[in-house]
Amino acid sequence: MSQTESNREHIRQVIITMMKLLHYTVTCSIFYIFWILFRYRSFSEASEIGFRYNYFVLLGYGAILFFFNRTYNSYLLGYNRIRTVAFSEFLAQLLTLLITYAGVSVAWNRLYNPLWFIPMLFCQGILDILWSYYGNLIYFKLYPTKKTILVYRNELDKQRFGSIKRKPTERLYRIEEELEYKGNSFREIRDRLEGYEAVFVAGVNARCRNGIAKYCKEMNITGFFLPHVGDVIMQEATHIQSFDSPVMYLTRTHLRPEYLFIKRAFDIVSSFLAIIFLSPIMLITALAIKLYDGGPALYKQVRLTKDGKTFKIWKFRSMRVDAEKDGIARLSTGDNDDRITPIGKIVRKCRLDELPQLFNILFGQMSVVGPRPERPEIAEQYYEHIPDFKLRLQVKAGLTGYAQVYGKYNIDPYEKLQFDLLYINNMDVLTDLRLIFATIGILFMPESTEGVAAGQTTAMDYENTADSTENGAETVAK
Repeated sequence: MSQTESNREHIRQVIITMMKLLHYTVTCSIFYIFWILFRYRSFSEASEIGFRYNYFVLLGYGAILFFFNRTYNSYLLGYNRIRTVAFSEFLAQLLTLLITYAGVSVAWNRLYNPLWFIPMLFCQGILDILWSYYGNLIYFKLYPTKKTILVYRNELDKQRFGSIKRKPTERLYRIEEELEYKGNSFREIRDRLEGYEAVFVAGVNARCRNGIAKYCKEMNITGFFLPHVGDVIMQEATHIQSFDSPVMYLTRTHLRPEYLFIKRAFDIVSSFLAIIFLSPIMLITALAIKLYDGGPALYKQVRLTKDGKTFKIWKFRSMRVDAEKDGIARLSTGDNDDRITPIGKIVRKCRLDELPQLFNILFGQMSVVGPRPERPEIAEQYYEHIPDFKLRLQVKAGLTGYAQVYGKYNIDPYEKLQFDLLYINNMDVLTDLRLIFATIGILFMPESTEGVAAGQTTAMDYENTADSTENGAETVAK
């Protein structure tokens, strides 16, 4: 990178950082103004009593807001739509306010009228919209469109990067050439990369991919790589200093006892409180399902959890009683699935069908956060093409997780495995909290419940998956 370009990049990063800091500061300032009005009704009265306690409240609000901004990627300009950025910011502010209000209510041992905060949220919402719009505008001015090449192995790999054409990132990376990889060495395709400012790589074997990665470093161009399962696993490896050579240590995931204790305690308390709080909604849902066709409101289904153990998961029934009368286990195809009842469509749209799993969590069969449990019949089909899929069973199954937050219902099983391994690599209390709150955000995103294609029984593309996993040469657990 030339000194001039290095200086330009530094200036860009400073501008973006200052924009984020401005939004964060103004958001906290708006809260503080309305907090003073909420507690004292006027600034003159507040100045007479003193501000020390209020500073602690502001500090707590700012810390919680920072956590939620990180959880929802509220400041991810350029890569998200304006409405997504604005919604993420507003959701972070709303949850921060609720937690702050609950905290001061406990501290004061009384509930105050929260109506003062409605105009506050309105002002913050206007700020979010304006900042998101002009923030993205400035971001695209600072970072012009890069001429991009896509290197892919098969159609499935190509599709995984294809979503960029329907997102704001298309303004950052314009794919001008699609190069199909046919087992070539890096030397054979190196010349094709010249003149491009960014490279997208999917399904390329490790040797060629490493060559492309080194090329990106040397030529200072942006590289995006879809990882193999082995790459995700190696992220958990740690450097051992006892050897003269750089040796990485890796073993099966073993969770710390204190984390397991905290995680189980949280599962018990949160599921118990959620059952009590949501019991009226669950009762109404069960009654509506029962009255529609007279069938059972709940259904049980065998699922897999840690170490391949089975348990019966509970769900509210959203399909006809005879949905699988042919005995074939299949995933839903979404809104067009004629097996879903009218009541079931509402239940699924509002995610109410998952609520009975709170009892699975309370009884210790599941956790709040963890890989979603698969049906044994469907998992067996995945194992035939992706033996590494069993690596998801290192930990207890969960209600939500990386794949549910960052993927979809119909996510490809190989990508689901990668997401779940990312979670297993990074399991801790903070990660669990972030995923729990991030789950709230996806409840408002209908695409997260898209079904599989008509005629499919699983989420796997059998025509392309075999080659797209590790290119038939580098599977981890044959």
